[in-house]
Amino acid sequence: MKYQKLENQEANWKWVYLIKKQRDGHQISKYEEKSLEQEMIRQLLESQNNPKRIEEWIAKHLSPNLTIKLDQAIRARRKRFFNGEKQSTKKKSIDLEYAVWQRLSKYSKKMNMTLSETINYMIDERESKALYESQMSVMKAGLADLLKT
Repeated sequence: MKYQKLENQEANWKWVYLIKKQRDGHQISKYEEKSLEQEMIRQLLESQNNPKRIEEWIAKHLSPNLTIKLDQAIRARRKRFFNGEKQSTKKKSIDLEYAVWQRLSKYSKKMNMTLSETINYMIDERESKALYESQMSVMKAGLADLLKT
């Protein structure tokens, strides 16, 4: 396994995930009866700071259709957590208008690059163009001085 499991932290992530799902209106327990489900949710809410009770609640009462989604969410959270520790693997996001993203995406596919590689390439091209332009202006100024004398 590439990423270390931190039991206490992951139990908290699971608790947050399940409470958010419940507040969004999803059924998080395997029980159909509303009063029983509300009791199970109350138990989960009370076990917020007790990782062992959270894991026990999940093992006993979690809805079967949430099992895979919960595992995927925790695996993604674990990856983001550990990748966020190093600057080189930390992900950043930017907001793009749809039209800009579409143009960038087409250009990336044409260049056979990722979006990040394409942005780096475009920045490098712009920087080298600016360097070339400054060198040309220095050469023109030198040539103009030479012609004056």
